[in-house]
Amino acid sequence: MLDAKIMAQGNEVPAATGLPPLQELRIAVVHDWCPNFRGGERVVARICAQVPNVEVFTLFDFLPAEVKEQYFRDVPFHTSIANRLPFIRSYYRSLFALCPFLIEQFDVTGYDAVISTSAAFARGVITRPDQPHLCYVHSPARYAWDEQFSYLQRARIGFGPKGLLYRRMLHHLRMWDTRTAHGPDLMLANSSYVRSRIRRVYGLDARVVHPPVELDEMEFVAGKDDYYVSACFDAPYKRTDIVVRAFTAMPDRRLVVIGGEPSRELQAIAGPNVHFAGYLSRRDYVHAVARARAMVFAGCEDFGIALAEAQACGTPLVAFGRGGAVDIVRPLGRDAEPTGILFRKQTEAALIEAVDLFEAERQRMSPLACRDNAARFSGTRFDNEFLAAFAASYQICANS
Repeated sequence: MLDAKIMAQGNEVPAATGLPPLQELRIAVVHDWCPNFRGGERVVARICAQVPNVEVFTLFDFLPAEVKEQYFRDVPFHTSIANRLPFIRSYYRSLFALCPFLIEQFDVTGYDAVISTSAAFARGVITRPDQPHLCYVHSPARYAWDEQFSYLQRARIGFGPKGLLYRRMLHHLRMWDTRTAHGPDLMLANSSYVRSRIRRVYGLDARVVHPPVELDEMEFVAGKDDYYVSACFDAPYKRTDIVVRAFTAMPDRRLVVIGGEPSRELQAIAGPNVHFAGYLSRRDYVHAVARARAMVFAGCEDFGIALAEAQACGTPLVAFGRGGAVDIVRPLGRDAEPTGILFRKQTEAALIEAVDLFEAERQRMSPLACRDNAARFSGTRFDNEFLAAFAASYQICANS
C-alpha cells in the first residue's frame, strides 16, 4: 500500500513533556456540520482514527449509516437541537445566523482536550481556560469575509430589504468570528492560502498542515481518455460557469462535469460537448477522474482535496493559480517535472489559453510524476503533523 510506504518518510511525533498517552484522554472533536462525506468530513474521520476516546459534536448530521459504519465505528455523534427540525436538510445553510448560538450550546468542558475543524463556526465552541484547544481551519467563513460580495451577487441579493438584512447578519457574524478567533491555543491552516487569510482576518499565524489524501483509494491510470473532467458541488466560488463557457467555445474538446444537478444557467450555456454526469458513487467518481486527460478547475479553492486526489490518479491539472492549487500543482515552466498548468486570470479566455498550452505540452506532464506529487499529501504525513501540532497545543495551554 502506497500510504504505508510513505510511513517511514513521515515526521516523527515529538515527545511532549506532560502530554498523557492518547488512550488516557477524552477528546471532543467539534465540526461545523456533516451534510455529506467530503473533504472536511474525511479530515474528521482521520482525526477520529488517531484518537481512541473521541466524541464528535456537529450542528447537523446527515451522514449515511454505511459511512458511519466504515469511518466512524463506535464514535458517538452529538448534534444541535436544530438537527431535529422538519425537512432540515433542505434549509440548514439558511440558518447560518443562528449557528454561532447553536455551537456555543455544546458543553465540551468535561473533556480533556478539544479539537475543532472549522470553516465557519466550530472554532467558537466554549472551552475551559486550562483545556487544550487545537483548531484545524479549512477557511475563515468565505461568505462572511472576502467572498461576501460574490455570494450576494450570485444569490441576486442587492441592497433591498432582504439584501440589507443579509448584510447585517453577515456583519454580526464577522464580529462573532473575530471575537472567538483567540479561543484556540493553536491554529492549523489547510493551505498556504488559508494561512494568509487567517493572518489577514484574525491577525494570527497558523501552521500549514495539508489535508490527507487517501492514496490507496485512488485508481492510477497511465493511459488517459480524450475527455477533461471538472468537479462541481454547487458552490459559487468553484466557478464551474467559467469552465463550461470555455469548453463550449472549444467544441472539439469534451468536458465531463461531476457533481450535483446543474443549474438552469449552466445547462443553458453548455454546448453539446459538455456532459453533466451528476452525482457519482465514490468508485465511479474515482474511475472518471483517473481516466480523464486532465482535471480543470477555475475557482479559488482553500485547498482542493479533489485536485490532490486527481494527482494521485495520475491526472494532470489545469487550474486557476490562486488558493490551494498553488500548493498542489507543480506548474509547467517552474518545475522540472510539471504536473499541471496554472492560469493567472479567472476568465474564459485565460482558461482556453491554458487548455491549448496543456494540449501542446501534455507529454511533459507524466501520470507517474502526478502520482509522486500526490504522495506529499498522504494520510500518514497528515497523522504525524497533526499529532505533533496536538502535542504543541497541549504544551501551549499548559504554559499559558
